Amino acid sequence: MPRFAANLTMLFTEVPFLDRFELAANAGFTAVEFLFPYAFSARQIRDRLDTYGLELVLHNLPAGDWESGERGIACLPNRIDEFRTGVMQAIEYAAALGVKQLNCLAGKAPAGIADDVLRTTLVENLRFAARELKSAGLDLLVEPVNTFDIPNFYLCHTEQAVSILRDVDESTAFLQYDIYHAQRMEGELAATVQKHLHLIRHIQLADNPGRNEPGTGEINYPFLFSLLDRLGYNGWVGCEYKPKSSTEEGLTWRQQLI
Repeated sequence: MPRFAANLTMLFTEVPFLDRFELAANAGFTAVEFLFPYAFSARQIRDRLDTYGLELVLHNLPAGDWESGERGIACLPNRIDEFRTGVMQAIEYAAALGVKQLNCLAGKAPAGIADDVLRTTLVENLRFAARELKSAGLDLLVEPVNTFDIPNFYLCHTEQAVSILRDVDESTAFLQYDIYHAQRMEGELAATVQKHLHLIRHIQLADNPGRNEPGTGEINYPFLFSLLDRLGYNGWVGCEYKPKSSTEEGLTWRQQLI
């Protein structure tokens, strides 16, 4: 059965962020992930991880002004210096927090910039990030995101991400496969996972529609969990969903579906 990590950005949101580590541990999780650590000192987060015996398995590179609606800057040709500064900041946090992989959000495609410019920018930024992360003993991940939830998100299909990773051509650059985003954009979940398992280093889940917990929508999660076992997937599965009611009730799927 896959190993599940609690996504602290989406779960336990009824309490302040730093208090969510305790709730995740109390719920039986041994690992956590979240979008960003940068609003807190690395020491604050490290203390919570150590206190509750949790492993941090993923966070993202800085992604621009999140509060104003930005969802990454890696494809933006006028933000290259900012992106590369963010890579170095992320490496500092990763070293302090013990995380072994960092995810990159490509960002939204702005109007008026040709696709080839956006793609070239993204490839070059990912190559830079992969090399810097490799020097620090880290893997780089890149994640396709659906354009229904985030209109104009540049990287939105698995095959597009695979093609970009081929151009990046770095041995430590991999794919983060979010089941919810993939279902919304393309379906064919099982076939895609089988085809690209060699590139997948992290998986996230939520059901569709609603982005709620498994068992609330159309995705056959018992089948997918069994498939991951048969394929020998040994990475983490991040629980990045919005509980349909309370967080506590939204965690019962683990007993019901596994």
